[in-house]
Amino acid sequence: MLSVLLELQRLKRLDRTGWVLRGLAPGAESVGAHTYGVALAAMLLADEVRRRGGAINVERVLRLALVHDWAETRMGDLPRTASDYFGAAARQRAERAAFDDMVADLGAELGREYSAWHEEYETRASVEARLVKAADVIDLLAQAFVFERAGARELGEFWADVEAREFGLDGVAAEVVSETIRALVAARAALNGQAQG
Repeated sequence: MLSVLLELQRLKRLDRTGWVLRGLAPGAESVGAHTYGVALAAMLLADEVRRRGGAINVERVLRLALVHDWAETRMGDLPRTASDYFGAAARQRAERAAFDDMVADLGAELGREYSAWHEEYETRASVEARLVKAADVIDLLAQAFVFERAGARELGEFWADVEAREFGLDGVAAEVVSETIRALVAARAALNGQAQG
């Protein structure tokens, strides 16, 4: 367990590449900080889904959120455009291999369990995994908003068509995610209105 714990410490210092590629200073956000943001957003979303009567396993949500970027410990934070150059399938195979190799140090049984959590997230095999993917996008938007509020420019691509984004959710879960994204978009529109006024 100690080797995995120590290896995961790298995520605290690993920059989120997308921000660096868009001119933000190194250290603007680490993968570890993003993971925290995703777990926080996922917990809040799941709790709101439950409050409205939806069925959701919050422990499953939190586990999926916490493991969703572990492969980046070995792969680095590859920008989305990297898949354009070597293919999404090759990227997924490499991430799967990196994740499985890393958790092998936990022993066969626990390693398989963590690999199953990661696979569930990657394949969006459950409502919880789909909610965590939505939380991943919501955390990205929240971070983009904070950067823009602080004066960052040229982050519009993160907002393009986000309200039409489909996460495979329905019912209460879809409502909660849609409302959250709309609230972020409205906050950004108000910010941009203030900046122009």
